[in-house]
Order: sequence, then structure tokens, then C-alpha cells
Amino acid sequence: MFEGNKRVKEVFDVNEKWQKLKEWIDQSNKIVFFGGAGVSTESGIPDFRSENGIFMTMNEYGFPPERILSHSFFLSNPEIFFQYYKKNLLYPDAKPNKAHKALAKLEKEGKLRSVVTQNIDDLHQRAGSKRVLELHGTLYKNYCMKCHKTFDLEYVMKEDGITKCDACGGIVRPDVVLYEEGLDDNTIMEAINDIANADMLIVGGTSLNVYPAAGLIRYYKGNKLVLINKSATQYDNSANLVISDSIGEVLGAVTGISE
Repeated sequence: MFEGNKRVKEVFDVNEKWQKLKEWIDQSNKIVFFGGAGVSTESGIPDFRSENGIFMTMNEYGFPPERILSHSFFLSNPEIFFQYYKKNLLYPDAKPNKAHKALAKLEKEGKLRSVVTQNIDDLHQRAGSKRVLELHGTLYKNYCMKCHKTFDLEYVMKEDGITKCDACGGIVRPDVVLYEEGLDDNTIMEAINDIANADMLIVGGTSLNVYPAAGLIRYYKGNKLVLINKSATQYDNSANLVISDSIGEVLGAVTGISE
């Protein structure tokens, strides 16, 4: 397990760190990337808990965002839930940034095994990544709670209020994990398996404070654990390489993605 590994944190200046990252990528062919909200902020999608995050902004409904986005609130107040999430969580015009494109390139080259993401914005897939394990689901898939017919985001965005199924009239909800709901067991097991068998684990754009997702990196057994995040994380002292910089700039530079 992760706790049992004794790693010595390597100290480099910025250029040396980026060069070391590139060398490790060149040496590896079972890389797993574990990412969070910081990967998407560089595409213009705000995170949740930073100073300007979605959860820190005032809303007109009189309830904290975490409450609005909970399973029980969704069932009891669907009108408010749909108004809030359609106004605050949907960014259909956002485009993949250099981080997304770099990861898709590494997968195409046969070096990256999978992307494990906490994000729900579909940007990895739009960049070209094929194996994306979405721990918290996605806003780009929706289903009727009554007849289970599926719908895309375009259908959901036609109206501001509750989305109703055109077949049976049931409520169409986003295929995301709300507060009070558990993560999908199959997705979790696939992520654990990929991380446990990775020869390199790159963790980027996440503070590693959201559980149970953050705990998955404990399954990594190798000696190439790389953390790329602008702010410090609780796992910094356990990593083999820590880069405090933009995830897009770093991954773009070491993979040759310029825009």
C-alpha cells in the first residue's frame, strides 16, 4: 500500500523538474493520470472551493450549494436544483486545454493507460482521450429516472427548469454523483486496478482533499509519483516529484503541445 512505501522527495529547480518529468514519461508505458478541478480551470471552468469557486459565490436560493446539489434536496426541490445546476455547472463552450490535449497524445502514443478524473465536464473525451474513468460522473450524459431513456446535454439545455423525458414525462437527471450518493463501484474498481498496476502516476490539478476519490492514489506501488498543482497538498512529502505550476503549461511543454 501507499503508506508502506518509503520515498525520498527529489528537489529540483523548475527546469530540472520539468526535464525529470519528461524523462520519466519517456521511460514509462503504463502511466495513469489522476486529475481534479484544476485541470478544467484553465479552460475557463471555475472550481468549487477556491476564492472565486462555484461554492463561494452567492446564490439567490437561500441554500448552500452543497445542499442544493445533494440527493435529498434534488428529490424534494427539483425546480431549484435544476435552476441552480443549469446556471452554475454547465459550460458547453469550454474547450480542452493543453493538459487535456497532452494526455490524449500520450494515450495515442501508447504511454498513458487511463485518465481518472473527478471532473464532470467531458473535456478529456473532447480532447481525444478514450479511456476516461469519471469518478463523479458527467453532465454530458442524462437519463430519465422513470423509463431510463438517455439524453445529451443539448436536450437538457433547451429549458431552464426541470428537464422532462419526451417519452414518458419522467424527470431527466444528470448522470453525476450528487452529495449523499455513492461512487460507482465498477468505476472505482477499474481506477484502483489501473493505479495499482501503473508504472507512473501523475496527479494534477487537485488538492487531494475530496474523499473517497483522493484516497485512490494510495494504491500506487511504484516510484514515479508526480504531483502537479499550484498549491501544496497533503501528499507532497510522499511524492517523488512535486511541481508547483500550471498543469497545462507543464504537460504541454513536456509533450510538445503548444496550444
